[in-house]
Amino acid sequence: MDDSELVRAAQSGAIGALGTLLTRHRPGMTAVAVSVLGAGPDAEDAVQDATTTALARIGDVRDPAAIGPWLRQVVRNACRTQLRTRRALPLDDHLYDALPSTEPDPAVLLEQHANRDWVWRALEDLSPPLRLVMMLRHFSGVTTYEDIATACGVPVGTVRSRLAKARGQLSARLLATADDPYGDVAAQTAVRRREVEEVLDGAARGTLNDVLAAYWRPDAKYSWSGGGGDTTSFLRAMYQDIEDGVRGRVTNVLSSRDVAVCEIDLTSPPEDPFHCPPAVVWIQHLQAGRTSSLHLFHPRRSAQAVPA
Repeated sequence: MDDSELVRAAQSGAIGALGTLLTRHRPGMTAVAVSVLGAGPDAEDAVQDATTTALARIGDVRDPAAIGPWLRQVVRNACRTQLRTRRALPLDDHLYDALPSTEPDPAVLLEQHANRDWVWRALEDLSPPLRLVMMLRHFSGVTTYEDIATACGVPVGTVRSRLAKARGQLSARLLATADDPYGDVAAQTAVRRREVEEVLDGAARGTLNDVLAAYWRPDAKYSWSGGGGDTTSFLRAMYQDIEDGVRGRVTNVLSSRDVAVCEIDLTSPPEDPFHCPPAVVWIQHLQAGRTSSLHLFHPRRSAQAVPA
C-alpha cells in the first residue's frame, strides 16, 4: 500500500496501517530531529513526541499523499519546542512553569482516539521499570530527567537508558499488537482514580483505615524522599496533613496492569499558604489489583500538562 492508502486506512481506524506509516517514515523523522538538535537523547525525545502527536492527529491530515512532509513538520515543531525550552532554562529546568505549553496534552488527545488502547496495550508489555519512565515522561507532568530519576530512585543516566530501551521495545510492540484486542484503558483508569479519591476522602472523614483495608495489601510499603514505612506510617502522614489543613485534588491518573501514577494538586491552609508543595505524585505498584507499595514524590514544578 502506498502512503495515501495507508493514511486513509488509518483514518478509518486501521491501526496496523498507522503503525506501518510511522515505521516507514521514522528514518526521515529522525533525520530532521538530528539536523536540528544533533544526535542524542534530545533528538530521540523529539521523534517520540512527534510520534505521540501523530497517533492522536492522524485524522487531521487533509492530503494523504503528503503524510511524509506532515510528519517531518510535526518533528520540527517538537524540536522548536525543545530549543525554546533550552534557551529559557539554561540552568534550572523547574522554571518551566513560567512557559505555558501551546500544544494540547498528548494524554488528553489520546483519550479522544481509539489509538489510546492500542498504545497502552503495547505499554503493558514493557517491564515495570521501563513502563514507569515512559508513563512519567510522556503522559504525566513529571517530564524532566531529573524529576523522573528522583521519582524512580535511579541516576539520570539510567533514566535515559531506560527511555531509549523502552522506545525501541514500544515501537516493536505497537507493530506486533496492531491486530490484537485491547482492554478498555479508560475503565481501568477510572477504577484507579476512584480508589485514590476514596483514599483522600477517607482521610478527610477519618475512615482511611477502612479504605486502605479494601484497596491495599496488609504488608503494603510506603516511602517518600525522606524515608519509608508501612500502612500505619501512611495513615499518620495523611491524618497529620488533614489536621494541618492540607487538601488534595486528583488531576491526572495513569494506570497499567501493575504500575499506576496519580498526580494530585495540594492546597495549603489559608493562614499558611506555603505549608506544603503545590503538587504530589503517587507511584503505586500493584499486585492482583491491590497496592503493594506507594512512593510519594513532590515534583519541582506543579504537575500540569505535558509539554509538547
